[in-house]
Amino acid sequence: MAHVVTPLDQPSNYKDSQTRVDRQKQTELLAKSTTLYIGNLSFYTTEEQIYELFSKCASPEDGGGIKRIIMGLDRNTRTPCGFCFVEYYTHAEALASMRYVSGTKLDERIIRCDLDLGYKEGRQFGRGKSGGQVRDEHRQDYDPGRGGWGAQAQRMEVERRREVEERYADAQEGPGAVAGGGEEWKEVPGAVLETKKRARSPEEEAESARTAQRTRLEEEVEAERM
Repeated sequence: MAHVVTPLDQPSNYKDSQTRVDRQKQTELLAKSTTLYIGNLSFYTTEEQIYELFSKCASPEDGGGIKRIIMGLDRNTRTPCGFCFVEYYTHAEALASMRYVSGTKLDERIIRCDLDLGYKEGRQFGRGKSGGQVRDEHRQDYDPGRGGWGAQAQRMEVERRREVEERYADAQEGPGAVAGGGEEWKEVPGAVLETKKRARSPEEEAESARTAQRTRLEEEVEAERM
């Protein structure tokens, strides 16, 4: 039966690609490691949430506990990018986390835990071209917990929009372009529009004078009656 069930506290084939350590030396270091690499985190998971979950496997009464948590950060924006390191005081606590925490859900994501050779300064930053993790460079699906579309898909969308804008600009400027003018007729806020009166003809002037005279006569007659 022992050969049928895979032990949950055994490290996987995970290895830091930039570590220059042979397989035998790696096995020796992992046998004493107190550090875990935690992957598949949401970008929005906080250090406090991680501490609360992983402290369940800590043994402070035996001199253990969580020594520190190092959040994985985007190299450019310095924001969380989906991984972290959890460092315990004892190797037994790290193994307990692999057994009981790895494969469970945190922020609706199934996280994975692996023994790590040990944190070194600089490993907290993503190694992808865009600053995040390499896995998010080539991801083609939409994952809201990992920042939406993968970086490659986002670059393709930006390039597509740029091409559309360039074609639109060419259509506005090239032969057969639709004139966009007419801007000069728009009303400027605060501006007073100047209007010119049309000059009246002699007939109109005479009619206006007769109308004024009749109005005065009517006013005089009305005044005498009062």
